[in-house]
Amino acid sequence: MTSADPLGALAEPAHRVGRGWTAALSLANVAIWVGWYGPLQILLARQAEDFAPGTGMSKETLLAWVTGVGAVVSLVANPFFGALSDRTTARWGRRTPWIVAGSAGGALSLLLLAGAGGLWSMALGWCLVQLTLNAAFAAVTAAVPDRVPRRQRGAVGGWLGAAQILGAVAGTGLATAVGGIAAGYAACAVFAVVGVLPYVLCCRDIGLGAADRPAWSSRAFLRGFWLSPRRYPDFGWAWLTRFLINLSNALVILYLLYYLRDGLHHADPEEGVLVLTAVNSVTLLATVVVGGVWSDRVGRRKPFVLWSGVLMAAATAMLSVWQTWSSAIVAAAVLGVGLGVFMSVDFALMTDVLPSALDRGKDLGVINVANALPQVAAPAVAAPIVTYLGGYRVLYLVAAVAGLAGAVFVRRIRAVD
Repeated sequence: MTSADPLGALAEPAHRVGRGWTAALSLANVAIWVGWYGPLQILLARQAEDFAPGTGMSKETLLAWVTGVGAVVSLVANPFFGALSDRTTARWGRRTPWIVAGSAGGALSLLLLAGAGGLWSMALGWCLVQLTLNAAFAAVTAAVPDRVPRRQRGAVGGWLGAAQILGAVAGTGLATAVGGIAAGYAACAVFAVVGVLPYVLCCRDIGLGAADRPAWSSRAFLRGFWLSPRRYPDFGWAWLTRFLINLSNALVILYLLYYLRDGLHHADPEEGVLVLTAVNSVTLLATVVVGGVWSDRVGRRKPFVLWSGVLMAAATAMLSVWQTWSSAIVAAAVLGVGLGVFMSVDFALMTDVLPSALDRGKDLGVINVANALPQVAAPAVAAPIVTYLGGYRVLYLVAAVAGLAGAVFVRRIRAVD
């Protein structure tokens, strides 16, 4: 099971990848998301309950502090390791060494987190998990523009989007099913290693040729993380599109439990969140691959990103204007349809506007900041709106406007249809 493209690492891929390659890369992606979501959904919250009494903080505050510090590490780690993988000259290729090191380091970090005895060791362990798994994730993501031709990236992006959802579900299931915090972390650690093995062992990764290797300069390395929107306008507009649509989605999710309890007065808001999440996940999985394949077949990206963004904005506005439990279910379903198409096609679009073949990993890392930064920005935007500026109706209208703006901005991209 190898990629058939015989060209160098910096050449534009010309030959389609097979189903085996896509399946192996998707499984590696599942493994990484298991390593993240097992802790995020279940295990860190349980540890926060155990450690909070000795810190003077509530369990909510402790958990927010630990995950917030981890999010900062993630913001830095993804583009940093992407840039390192771009310049890696190992005989196993540019990406494979980082997939191996990142997944192995992630597994060890999860085991360290399993043995945490308090706040500081818990925070250190989670930061190491974010650091190491982001190294693997940056390399897995960069493998797509390295190996997949442009007219196949929508389909591959769709499978990677499905892998993300499946990884979240599998991580939550493992953390819950095995019993106990330590056992949950151990199960996630094992999956994080085993899941990447098919790709590492069976898929060829081409390294840089001698003529392609850039001279090392620490100053140039650090300056490379700034990509001027004036010099690379398509990249800038694509980044802004992803940031605004992800910010809209983060604003929807952040206070969903409180919205159901205080806005809709739902009898069981916790169960309501689970129902809405399940509805959203089902419709997302139903469209994430289909949207990418359809985009590949017609050879266009922007209309899919535009109309999926408009659809999500309309569903978000529904939460503001029509505040009933029935409308919330409809909105969750519609959001899933739009987000599924957006995830696959937006990923393909991003790979089409990368400024340099040499810096694919770093540039995709910069793009991935548009995924993580909204998680940090959303609380700062949402809290004053809910508290002082009109409550949930205004919050969801703001979220809808942000998503609609992101969808419209995709029209400013010139190099992609």
